[in-house]
Amino acid sequence: MLSSVKLKPLLLSALIIVGALSQGDKARAEGTETLTLAGGCFWCIESDFEQVPGVRSVLSGYTGGTLANPTYRQVTGGDTGHYEAVQIEYDPDTVTVDQLLSMFFRSVDPTDAGGQFCDRGDSYRTAIFVSDAVERAAATQAKGEAERVLDQKIVTPILAESTFYEAEAYHQDYYKGTNIVLTRFGPKRQSEAYKAYRTACGRDERVRQLWGSAAPFAGP
Repeated sequence: MLSSVKLKPLLLSALIIVGALSQGDKARAEGTETLTLAGGCFWCIESDFEQVPGVRSVLSGYTGGTLANPTYRQVTGGDTGHYEAVQIEYDPDTVTVDQLLSMFFRSVDPTDAGGQFCDRGDSYRTAIFVSDAVERAAATQAKGEAERVLDQKIVTPILAESTFYEAEAYHQDYYKGTNIVLTRFGPKRQSEAYKAYRTACGRDERVRQLWGSAAPFAGP
């Protein structure tokens, strides 16, 4: 057994290492920023924005409501006030908040106040959640620019950031999952079910109709 005299230097060394690792994590965190968006089905927003260079991660969840730790069933039931939303962690040296907001507007139907595409109800509405005056200014500018381009009223609200609750594990990266799920199209892998859902829901068709070639994720 090591004596207490020998243990003290070892403990001190361990604390120094832990401290250095913590500082490294903090430095990495300080090198990224987070943007919270609601654009209908969070599977689709996650799928779209994980393609963007400079985006480190996209987390699906719920925000903007009144109930703590809501479940998917509660949120989509429409009684909690939450939106299906995502938190986008990104490197601002690679992609800017202005670019992300421009892509966001061009990946949704911001003229629809009742939901998005085939998904109807409050939890599927669009929204931008801002954490400070800089994000609010960027969101306001992006919204105004989208309104000028479409020459239609944009109903996407700009809201103060509130508690973000991470969605259930099976929702994260659903679009590339390999589990077999039962759908109205029959048993399919999650990735196949996601593609079938997105097509049937008319998301890309409507986005192309609104934005044409400016739509970043809708394809030809």
